[in-house]
Amino acid sequence: MMSDSRPMDRRLQLSGILVILGLLIEGLCLLWSRPIAFVVLVGFGGLLIAAGVLLFLYSLAIVDHPNHSAR
Repeated sequence: MMSDSRPMDRRLQLSGILVILGLLIEGLCLLWSRPIAFVVLVGFGGLLIAAGVLLFLYSLAIVDHPNHSAR
């Protein structure tokens, strides 16, 4: 992984990883024909995607603009 000094870059990278992991889990569940596959799809895959999206939105909401504090 890259070593970024800015915390927002790190949070955005982590949110992307969470979304990708969630999509991989959901893709694997489509190949699995058991009733528990739905639980894994919604439980783990959905949770990882939701966590990634929420972390992304949180990262955008708390960004500190240097020009904004100079007013």
